[in-house]
Amino acid sequence: MSDKKKPCRFKTLKRFLFGQNASLIRTVSALVFLIILAAGTITFGTVMLLRLLGYFPSSFEGPLIFTALFVISSAIIGTIISYFVSKHVLAPLSELKKAMSEVEKGNFNVSVDPEGTPDVFADLIENFNLMTKELSGIEMFRSDFINSFSHEFKTPIVSIEGFAKRLKKEDIPEEKRREYIDIIISESKRLTGLSTSILLLNKLENQEYISDRSSFLIDEQLRNCILLLEKQWTKKNISFVIELEPVEIYTNQEMLSQAWLNILGNSIKFSGEGSEITVEAFKRDQRLRVNIADQGEGMDEETMRHIFERFYQGDSAHASEGNGLGLPLVKRIIELCGGTIRVESSKGKGTIFSVFFPL
Repeated sequence: MSDKKKPCRFKTLKRFLFGQNASLIRTVSALVFLIILAAGTITFGTVMLLRLLGYFPSSFEGPLIFTALFVISSAIIGTIISYFVSKHVLAPLSELKKAMSEVEKGNFNVSVDPEGTPDVFADLIENFNLMTKELSGIEMFRSDFINSFSHEFKTPIVSIEGFAKRLKKEDIPEEKRREYIDIIISESKRLTGLSTSILLLNKLENQEYISDRSSFLIDEQLRNCILLLEKQWTKKNISFVIELEPVEIYTNQEMLSQAWLNILGNSIKFSGEGSEITVEAFKRDQRLRVNIADQGEGMDEETMRHIFERFYQGDSAHASEGNGLGLPLVKRIIELCGGTIRVESSKGKGTIFSVFFPL
């Protein structure tokens, strides 16, 4: 997900058609020259044959016959060459035209076989196939996003509706009434958080640079983030091992703080009772490295491959709170701040998030 955007294949095709058309011009020019050369050779040979046979037209008829022979030869040779060109050279373009019609209809699962294609069209067909492959991936991502988004929104709405209907009953105990109200408030907050995360992620993905940069110490920021989450980690009796060097960094302090809160919140959420979380920050080779390691349940390789995708949750049963937007937000914030993020984990052995910034 938030990887750097690949160059659009439409632009690549455009560059080919308008920037590399010199190859097409050279090819057409060569065909025209070939037709003229062949027609001239045949005409000259015919005239020489007529001379050998002892027949030579009058001074007036000679140029007319020569011209007629040249035109007829050109037409015959041009027809033969056109036939072979249309069959062997232009056939891929015909297939490409059909494939483009399918793309226009919204079918991106099409491709053109490049085998036997002349070099002049090989790049065009290769770029078309790459374009349809990318479009197919984008369409699949869009479909998955809509399905996931609908599911994540539908669940709390159904819950709110169900408990609101129960509240209409007059014979429910006061204790149950309060419980239902708390659930409705909790699900409402969940919807609000989901909407806010979606809007923020969309904004960040369309943002190329960040403003409001300032210099601050990374160790102070990390300590403040840990304190802000004190309620969560004290509830689970989690302890912290903190090894932080006073390294100064220049970026957007508020955005980066949000990234740390998400990573630390994840570590706390998936850590067991009485476990330990290690937070390190140090400078090596003009790079800042921050490690946040927990002793939680960890992730398998499949989960790690998708962990930064929107709405992806390794916990398919949704036993823990979350909407699958926290880590995509973290990744995009880190990228905008000029850094990179890496995750290492194995099932049952905890997870380490490592963030790197050039200094």
